[in-house]
Amino acid sequence: MATTVAPYGTWRSPVTAELLAEAGISLGYIQTDGKALYWIEGRPLEQGRYVIVRRTADGTIQDVTPAGYNARTMVHEYGGGAYLVAADALYFSNFGDQRLYRQPLTPTGIGNPAPITPEPPRDRSLRYADGRFTTDGQQIICVHERHEANGAVINELVILPTDGSAPPRTIATGYDFYAAPRVSPDGTQLTWLSWNHPLLPWDGTELWVADLAADGTLSNHRHVAGSADESICQPEWAPDGTLTFVSDRTDWWNLYQERDGEIVALAPLEAEFGRPHWTFGVPLYEFLPNGDIAAIYSQDGVDQLAIINPGSKNLHTVDLIYTSLQTLCVQDEQLWLIGGSPTQGATLFQLDSAGTTTTIRESYTVEIEPTFFSTPEPIAFPTENNLTAHAIFYPPTTPLFTAPAGETPPLIVICHGGPTGATKAQLSLSVQFWTSRGFGVVDVNYGGSSGYGRAYRQRLQGTWGITDVMDCINAARYLIDQGRADGERVAIRGGSAGGYTTLRALTWQNFFAAGASLYGLAELETFVNDTHKFESRYLDYLIGPYPAEKALYAERSPVNRADQLATPVIL
Repeated sequence: MATTVAPYGTWRSPVTAELLAEAGISLGYIQTDGKALYWIEGRPLEQGRYVIVRRTADGTIQDVTPAGYNARTMVHEYGGGAYLVAADALYFSNFGDQRLYRQPLTPTGIGNPAPITPEPPRDRSLRYADGRFTTDGQQIICVHERHEANGAVINELVILPTDGSAPPRTIATGYDFYAAPRVSPDGTQLTWLSWNHPLLPWDGTELWVADLAADGTLSNHRHVAGSADESICQPEWAPDGTLTFVSDRTDWWNLYQERDGEIVALAPLEAEFGRPHWTFGVPLYEFLPNGDIAAIYSQDGVDQLAIINPGSKNLHTVDLIYTSLQTLCVQDEQLWLIGGSPTQGATLFQLDSAGTTTTIRESYTVEIEPTFFSTPEPIAFPTENNLTAHAIFYPPTTPLFTAPAGETPPLIVICHGGPTGATKAQLSLSVQFWTSRGFGVVDVNYGGSSGYGRAYRQRLQGTWGITDVMDCINAARYLIDQGRADGERVAIRGGSAGGYTTLRALTWQNFFAAGASLYGLAELETFVNDTHKFESRYLDYLIGPYPAEKALYAERSPVNRADQLATPVIL
């Protein structure tokens, strides 16, 4: 095909604004009852309603959540872990009132939901998440969040009967936060995570085990691992009762087991088998019937699927087309995963024992030739203090146009949210909108991002608004020095925490030609005073203790430097 010579940034593209505006769906939270597969779809065209969907053994796909219900919990505000499924019923948190509901299920029928928890005394003041059944299937142990009349928020673990015959009863309390209650295979032990302010779970958590009585009473509490300097996540029990978990004790979130009182590493790797605990119910590993572990890990900005033998500690990486993997679920010899690739958005797919993948559901479908899509390139670049930072670069790409000889493309720098988040190498139409028109895009995993070890995450301690800004600038400088971007045409954009980085960059450094802040934070003290419990001490880590560092909060707030803004910005 002949190409037309045209300046970068002027190319026509099939990735239109209308295409971006068309609502797709989000996919997440896979579970199975041993026969059918379940997941949650977030549907923008239904006012953002979360719907539990079922795929039966014959391949039939049907909605489980009826109209008028929304399967979403507000624990920690970010939610997750909103449902669990048994052979004859599904239990879910309804967004409207935050009560738990029981919904009868049969292989061919779906019943009406009925509440099994008390009506809250105030609007959505009793919340539930991350539940697990006791081994007899008659009770649920879950995270409970109480919002009191005086504004206090209490997090705890509770036990409640599945038939709703009694109110929830507290079995663990005293810490500021709880997560991941997991019942041992023989039903005699419970493990869970807990942590206190000012920590966030990716900073430090504690892993506990206690004996579990039939009525839910806990005794003989034992601290297994974790501290203010060690983040534990994803505790699970192996089929033989071995406690398994993820820890960053050696800088990387790796898998461990407790064996005879000793903590044993499974297949140590400079890669991340864990992610920041923003939401509940997103497992990155599960046990196969033979005792092996199917696990997702991230390395150099790309996700991989591995099979690990806990005995030999052998790790085998499974070859997949997917470069971004969100979560997984095991059913017999089959794996169900949600993943994406440079040419495919989030996709729910099946992986059988022969290595064959079958697509079940796609978040959206795009009828555009893959030749229009820019291929992501993980890059590492020098940054402040003789350190190296990371990003994913998308060069301008189209089969229709080429640029005039000697021209370099404009560049858009994207800073992700969180800020303890990460960008992934997965098809993003909002990125391809620009690359197919002749813009380069660099999506920066600045210092503080996850996916590169604990020390990398800690680069943002006390330096938010500095480290992230300079990493974004240095990513652009790196590409400019390579001749892959025009230094006079560099813009920056981001949402939420990335919006803060954008505003901070534009009011502190004179580097970018333009910026776009999507719901960015402009005034830090407002965040401290108005945010919810889970994040209420986040800025203690990112900026400094408040109000002791009140002056620093003012200095780092972009609104207080608005007079320094010298470039166009859209809010």
